[in-house]
Amino acid sequence: MSNQNQDRLTRREFLKKSGIGAATLVTVGWPIDGSQPTATRTPGSDDAQAILIDLTRCTGCNACTLACKVSNRLAHPDVLAKQLDSDAYTFVDQRQVEKGDGQIETCFVKRQCMHCLDPACVSACTVGALSKTAAGPVVYDAHKCIGCRYCQYACPFGVPTYEWENALGLIHKCQMCVERLVAGQQPACVEACPNGALRFGKRAALLAQAHAQIISNPERYVDHVYGEHEAGGTSVLYLSAVPFAGLGLPELDPEPIPHQAEAVMKLTPYVALTVASIATALHWILQRRELKVDTGENQ
Repeated sequence: MSNQNQDRLTRREFLKKSGIGAATLVTVGWPIDGSQPTATRTPGSDDAQAILIDLTRCTGCNACTLACKVSNRLAHPDVLAKQLDSDAYTFVDQRQVEKGDGQIETCFVKRQCMHCLDPACVSACTVGALSKTAAGPVVYDAHKCIGCRYCQYACPFGVPTYEWENALGLIHKCQMCVERLVAGQQPACVEACPNGALRFGKRAALLAQAHAQIISNPERYVDHVYGEHEAGGTSVLYLSAVPFAGLGLPELDPEPIPHQAEAVMKLTPYVALTVASIATALHWILQRRELKVDTGENQ
């Protein structure tokens, strides 16, 4: 047989060798049926803990953002953030909104993880690094994270941030001060607010309060509690004097996002198997060539 024929990889050999790649992935526990047994997604309920943000009371003092940095031991604790990043799990966005009379009004909008009742980020995570707790918060486990960033792509609110300067590629996001909640305390941002713009409690109770405020003060609020239905509902709720479309909050359908993320994630194992198979086959070819050079077959 000629050297050219010896270098040629037959279809049967390719499939045989590529099976090694598939077997490897199955061995490490990546299911090829698209299921995600390591991910934990427990859709929340109205009994979940939540935060109600009354934007009509927010003055942009940033006491909440500074308290968040201190509580989470983030870098640059005295620097006010202008966006969510690895050193800022919340920030106060400043928006110029045109009122009905043509005048421009400055609105302050606290932004952070929305802690969705059925979070897309949890559904998109292939390794269970993100999980929805029964109490309400969506939490992150850095020890499980592989830095794939699928959570970033899945989140409709653009919340998770990626730590590019870290070789491990960690994700950062608000966790609703889950350690403080376990200790019977409120989230740091809620405790620090001097204007009563933030309230913490059971989601059902906060929704009841929000709707009562709208009914009793129709001239003060738009008739909409943001987060009650958006993306299946969230554990961070908003009241506002102006329509939310002008505040940088996305307009979302009531249907939860995870089913869309799951449709994409079901393809991930198959893509990985294909890549692993090709890589295995190429590795086998290169090994054969190196062996021939070492043994002098080409001489």
